[in-house]
Amino acid sequence: MPHIKWIGIINSELADYQKGNMDCRAKKMVLPTTMKEMMVKALPFAVVPFAVIFLSIFLKTFLAGEIVISPVFFIVGFIAGFIGLIAHEWLHAIVYPANATVYIGFHLKSFAAVALVSYPLKKWRFILMSLLPLLLGIVPIVIFWFSPIAWKSWNGFWFGFSIMGLISPYPDYFNVYQVLKQTPPKCYIQNHDDETYWIE
Repeated sequence: MPHIKWIGIINSELADYQKGNMDCRAKKMVLPTTMKEMMVKALPFAVVPFAVIFLSIFLKTFLAGEIVISPVFFIVGFIAGFIGLIAHEWLHAIVYPANATVYIGFHLKSFAAVALVSYPLKKWRFILMSLLPLLLGIVPIVIFWFSPIAWKSWNGFWFGFSIMGLISPYPDYFNVYQVLKQTPPKCYIQNHDDETYWIE
């Protein structure tokens, strides 16, 4: 488990927390240069999670022939999912080895929770790190699918929670796609300053 440091509200540049040692053979990936640009370019990767969410509530309601969630508990679940963004970043962090330091905080400028680190990971491990927070969406939506219709409160909570868990990682889906597209099968991936590099 790495050293995980909570740094609260981040007013400085994100690059200040990504200053690890960089291999001189590292090659820079072609990615959006700002967080805002990343969020926009990654938007198509939110389509599938939105479809899963829509189909889940539509099919369960259609098959039941009645409303299957409590609106109040849906809102509670959604708020819990928003608060769960810190858990999202923690799940990114725990994939790093013990000698890495990961800084977790909330970046006001981009209105996003972030996990910041500059440490090389094997490609497969970088992909795992990127996608592990998806558990916060998969587990609640599966619970929602299989919960009895009569459990409207819990159905509402888990459905609301799953929305943030499935949609908030959409920039991570975009990053994984770019890593798969731009890097060789056996390499290391490292964030450094505001860039992402691969090393053979």
